[in-house]
Amino acid sequence: MPHDKRHTYATRTEWTGNLGEGTTGYRAYARDHVISVVGRPDLLGSSDPAFRGDASRWNPEDLLVASLSSCHMLWYLHLCAQAKISVLAYHDDAVATMVEDADGGGRFTQAVLRPVATLAAGADAALATALHEEAHRLCFIANSVNFPVSIEPNVIVAG
Repeated sequence: MPHDKRHTYATRTEWTGNLGEGTTGYRAYARDHVISVVGRPDLLGSSDPAFRGDASRWNPEDLLVASLSSCHMLWYLHLCAQAKISVLAYHDDAVATMVEDADGGGRFTQAVLRPVATLAAGADAALATALHEEAHRLCFIANSVNFPVSIEPNVIVAG
């Protein structure tokens, strides 16, 4: 019997960068936009500063890397909880590479997640490290991108 649960995610993206002339020229408009989901705080978006964006706002590239990192973390915490491994702290300094084509398009070519999990004293560090592979296998976002995502985990046992 196939297991097919469907989940739908709806967002609204609204461009707020009309400076009065619309898109009459490349420099005539701001890349500012607001990303919203009903019942949640808005995300202020723009393009990367390399593409005339506002560096103080989220850009799609940042959001993609953050989605990969966040999805992995949430699966990892779930698997650790199931395995009775107490994670006390977690952070990930994720990085991804995007390459531009001559025509201005481009693609991500890789992402590397570097999660650091601090575990309670006495925790099974080998199992905790291995659970990163399972979290990666289960991650919805990593399973949806067309570029490699690698994991370089570090596990620290407190005490």
